[in-house]
Amino acid sequence: MAPAAPDGGAESQRQADLLKQEGNAFFRKERLSAAIDAYTGAITLCPNVAVYWTNRALCYRKRNEWSKVEKDCRTAIQLDSQSVKAHYMLGLALVNSQRLSEGIKSLEKSLELGRGAHPASYMVEEIWQELSKAKYIEWESLSRERTSQLQKLKVACYEAIRCYNSLDNPAAGVPVEQLNELDEVFMKAAKADTPAEVPDHLCCKITLDIFRDPVITPSGVTYERAVLLDHLQTVGKFDPVTREALEPHQLVPNLAIKEAVHAFLSEHGWAYKIR
Repeated sequence: MAPAAPDGGAESQRQADLLKQEGNAFFRKERLSAAIDAYTGAITLCPNVAVYWTNRALCYRKRNEWSKVEKDCRTAIQLDSQSVKAHYMLGLALVNSQRLSEGIKSLEKSLELGRGAHPASYMVEEIWQELSKAKYIEWESLSRERTSQLQKLKVACYEAIRCYNSLDNPAAGVPVEQLNELDEVFMKAAKADTPAEVPDHLCCKITLDIFRDPVITPSGVTYERAVLLDHLQTVGKFDPVTREALEPHQLVPNLAIKEAVHAFLSEHGWAYKIR
């Protein structure tokens, strides 16, 4: 009896996986054109596998071909809406195409997905770094606009006070006390855009940076999740501050601090600046 013919779909998948492996090898050697050709071959054989599209997008990212990164990542997201890499690289493509608001939304989505899937992975930190850069650029632009508007309003208020005071005395200026009050009002209005220190309770005791993904231990101390998990794995299973025994499953998200950080960053975009 003759052997059964191999299933066409399974054979295509096998060949596509081999091409992906070839593409990965080329990518590690930074032979990007060869890697792109290999991933394109895999896509041709099995166009419904999201990872082939994201792998090719990664090559385009290395070459700063952002329109191609965007196209491949959008296809990957259609195939797998939970793809962290697809949302992440789409965000990078949009930011680098001067579509900052769209890019930030995609980066935020990738961070949300990444935290849920692999909270301790290097990629969560990488996404946060890129998101922080984008949010800081957004804050700088909005801050400049607000500063300009406040300055125009201050000049208008000064002129209005001067005109009011000159009704009875055309030679009268603006009294010093009124100038001081005006300065105080506009100083308070600009306070949110003035860089200062981030409150200690919003910063991790290990990194001293503002929290990204805070978790609280049974002893009541809050840490950055990825940093604490790394400590538990590489140093020992104990709380770094209290030295009490600690297991990863005992960590609980500190939603109150997370919300406080979100509120603080919403009001003080300067805090996104990477130190």
